[in-house]
Amino acid sequence: MKKQLLYLGLVGLMLPFFAFRNPSAGQDKPKEKGFKKIFDGKSLKGWEGDPAYWRVENGSIVGEITPATILKRNHFLIWRGGQPADFEFKADVKITKSGNTGVNYRSEELLPDLPYALKGYQADIDGSNRYTGQNYEERARTTLAYRGEISVINEQTDPEIKNNLRTLAQRNNWTARQVKGSLGHTDSLKTSIKSEDWNELHIVAKGNHLLHYINGVLMSDVTDLDKINGKASGWLGMQVHVGPPMKVEYKNIRLKTLK
Repeated sequence: MKKQLLYLGLVGLMLPFFAFRNPSAGQDKPKEKGFKKIFDGKSLKGWEGDPAYWRVENGSIVGEITPATILKRNHFLIWRGGQPADFEFKADVKITKSGNTGVNYRSEELLPDLPYALKGYQADIDGSNRYTGQNYEERARTTLAYRGEISVINEQTDPEIKNNLRTLAQRNNWTARQVKGSLGHTDSLKTSIKSEDWNELHIVAKGNHLLHYINGVLMSDVTDLDKINGKASGWLGMQVHVGPPMKVEYKNIRLKTLK
């Protein structure tokens, strides 16, 4: 009986230890060196967007389009904590099947004409996972790298190209780029992405080198030599895209400044 009581006592002492070590015991990610949370899990403090589309719910930032709030153009929730240059960004994302979203970075605001609109690089995400992981430049050069591509964006020397992007953007694809290699077939990479479930997005922007990861798998790799159209720093924001009713959730949002 004494041995049994001693055993039970030891088990009771060990339970808190195992609960602490168990990754599923809490929702927060383990601490990562250099990363700082930029969403407090409770409010939109430090963020700015149209409250018709953005709110906080159950520890996540929620972007939602309803039948009563159908969009005429894409809207963003913009982080007002600075305009990152070289950085790493991580967040967990979940989106409905019909949804379309993405994280813009090094972006320009289109004020005063278009509040909550951003122009710039985007880590694309969609519910059907047709585009998830690619590098798409919102309101600018369009697709810089499809999922699975290692691409180099050619240098431009004519400053007028900035005002005439359509001459090189055809069928939603920037033609002034070269595909230098492959990270894998787009369908093979797609198997690493969970449908209507949480996926971790990881963006690395260092100089003119831009990497997009989903669940630790590199999905697109861009080297941007175009100094006329490329951006070295700018606003960061999450998107709700024109289309049918949808819902997207972001949590565990964190940022690391690179030197």
